[in-house]
Amino acid sequence: MDIKTASSLHRLRLVSAPEAVSFLLLLVCSVLKRTTEFNAVPVMGAVHGLLFVLYVLFWLDAWNRTKWSFGTAALYFVLSVLPAGGFFAERKLKRAADDEVIASRARREGAVNA
Repeated sequence: MDIKTASSLHRLRLVSAPEAVSFLLLLVCSVLKRTTEFNAVPVMGAVHGLLFVLYVLFWLDAWNRTKWSFGTAALYFVLSVLPAGGFFAERKLKRAADDEVIASRARREGAVNA
């Protein structure tokens, strides 16, 4: 995996958890708006909107660089529109990155020992 691909996956991973948190907070603010006088929906809506746009841009970049199958790319997009899906996306991306590091080290050690 080259550095640009690793960077694009890292950016996607970094924005996925905050995007999920903002989505959950937006849902809470929506309920509070309907049940109390508290109305933070405009602010949380803007924050979540910005994070969601960043997620989609980083998702497109990662899909382009990693050459994911349509199913894998669709999974990461569906996770972005589920309230807690960003947490699962972050965990899955971290696992994939760790696996890639292990495979890279194994290839390097195999090339050195051969």
